[in-house]
Amino acid sequence: MDAETPKAVELSLPQAFLLLATNDKDGKPEVPVFALRTTVAGAILAELALLGAIELPGKHVRATGTDPQTDFQYELELIRGKSRHHTPKGWVAILEGRAEVRRVYEGMVSLGIVEHFGEKHLGRFRAVRYREKDHAPEEALLKRIQATLSSALSDPEASASAATEAGAADSGAGDATAPDATTPAPAKPGAPTPDAKTPDAKTPDTRTTALIALLQAAGLFGKLFPEADRSRASELARGYWPSRAVEDELRLIRLAEEEAATL
Repeated sequence: MDAETPKAVELSLPQAFLLLATNDKDGKPEVPVFALRTTVAGAILAELALLGAIELPGKHVRATGTDPQTDFQYELELIRGKSRHHTPKGWVAILEGRAEVRRVYEGMVSLGIVEHFGEKHLGRFRAVRYREKDHAPEEALLKRIQATLSSALSDPEASASAATEAGAADSGAGDATAPDATTPAPAKPGAPTPDAKTPDAKTPDTRTTALIALLQAAGLFGKLFPEADRSRASELARGYWPSRAVEDELRLIRLAEEEAATL
């Protein structure tokens, strides 16, 4: 393999987000812990949607008949088994938590991408962190995002199409950018599939577009790409229901913290 070519590792969206949201050296998150947990929950929904396992036909998330191989089978079964349907924001609130984040990290440990890095407190307690072990997967992610951003500038229509398709390929038609819209329009014929590993030079792949939207929702996009067009990333986040659910949940958390601070 060419030494300048990053190793190709197909990560899930929760893995990709956590890898980019974690400091390479000390394993500390680059965003507040509550934002990390909330965005991982949204990334799980995004992953299941890209695999065609869930959809947003209206205001509530529903499981489809598709049963893909995924590390998030438990979450999929939870969505299937709920007698009461929930909105995307409702599912983000249900899925967010320390256990989910740790499970995703451990999956990357098994791949050799990150490793355990513990800190002792008072000589007894150890807070486990996950610092980078292999930089190639993160480098590959950053290059794919840069390529997607570049294609967005050179071909805005293709990028907008990819953002729409990332919402849910099996969902009903709708205006994803409208304030009351809940479902992006269906994918156009010939559009890239969610698991496409080699995106077209002009059309951004839906997985990378979804990752950009999640990074923007978490407040991490500007830190990773300070010179990039943030308005474009904001546009992707607004038109993508999993990242919009993350933004809504984070807004409520911040409001609750502000109210608590005034008591």
